[in-house]
Amino acid sequence: MTQQPPPPPYGGPPPNPYGPPHAFGAPDHPQATTVLVLGILGLVLCQVLSIVAWVMGNRVVREIDVSNGQLGGRSQANAGRICGIVGTALMGLGLLILLGVIVVALIAAAGSTT
Repeated sequence: MTQQPPPPPYGGPPPNPYGPPHAFGAPDHPQATTVLVLGILGLVLCQVLSIVAWVMGNRVVREIDVSNGQLGGRSQANAGRICGIVGTALMGLGLLILLGVIVVALIAAAGSTT
């Protein structure tokens, strides 16, 4: 018959309902950094990427929230999502300005021919 060691006097730490702890916290979601990079590139280079970052960021943040602490990287994904929102808004504003310039040019061209 083997004896088990006595429990610690304070009862020990409570069991972790989320499984074994990781050495440095929860691992990041595999696409968290991708969303951040797409968001930054959408602001700087090609604003069409902002829409992709916004959509992917919404999905990644939702998956991280549902994982109950098993996945990290929420701040990266959220920053990329916010960059995507800002880039999309800037793209929309730029398209509205371009449309306004075209309308003004058409009005000016029509007025100068008469």
